[in-house]
Amino acid sequence: MAAGGQRIATYGAFWPFYLGEHAKPATRAWHFVGTGLVLAVLAAGVVTGDWRLFAISPVCGYFFAWVSHFFVEHNRPATFTYPLWSLISDFRMFFLFVGGRLGAELRRYNIGG
Repeated sequence: MAAGGQRIATYGAFWPFYLGEHAKPATRAWHFVGTGLVLAVLAAGVVTGDWRLFAISPVCGYFFAWVSHFFVEHNRPATFTYPLWSLISDFRMFFLFVGGRLGAELRRYNIGG
């Protein structure tokens, strides 16, 4: 939920909220590790044909993300309220970081840390 307890109605409004919920660099680092691990586990599943790797991949990502929210950022993961938008945003944040454009995106919304 956004400030004031109102539900966010559009993804365009959700994205800056999501970034704000990941304001601390350590939170983003934990997410980066988790999302990177998800991608590696999925790739291993494709290469080996082991379907169990597909099943455990969400655990890899959520573990690191939730640890960061509970112990670093001290907020409630947006996944609990906006599961699809959070999933999309996690990969968006990951690939912005990999592409060297996350800093500019954080500055665009005046998110420090």
